[in-house]
Amino acid sequence: MDWLIPSAYAQAAGGAQPNAFTSLLPLVLIFVVFYFLLIRPQTKRAKEHKAMVAALGVGDEVVTSGGMLGRITEVGDQFLTVEVAEGVRVKVQRHTVSSILPKGTLKSV
Repeated sequence: MDWLIPSAYAQAAGGAQPNAFTSLLPLVLIFVVFYFLLIRPQTKRAKEHKAMVAALGVGDEVVTSGGMLGRITEVGDQFLTVEVAEGVRVKVQRHTVSSILPKGTLKSV
């Protein structure tokens, strides 16, 4: 039966054992790539959004994450009142504001 299933023989001391550093190197490189391509940009974006939301004030023209355009009429700790049309005011949470528009944008829309 040796012709059907060849026997495996251990090699004599010809092969060297890989050290721990070379076996962990690919894992470390993958983590570094993930950090610079995914984790770091996401934390930077979150930090910028937090600063933008903290700086919101009355009269700012904003876009919410739902796509509504409006002008802020009241500012609270957790909520904003946004006027989306003349006499139509909507209360939204602060963190739902996705961007601040340049002044005068709503008049041109």
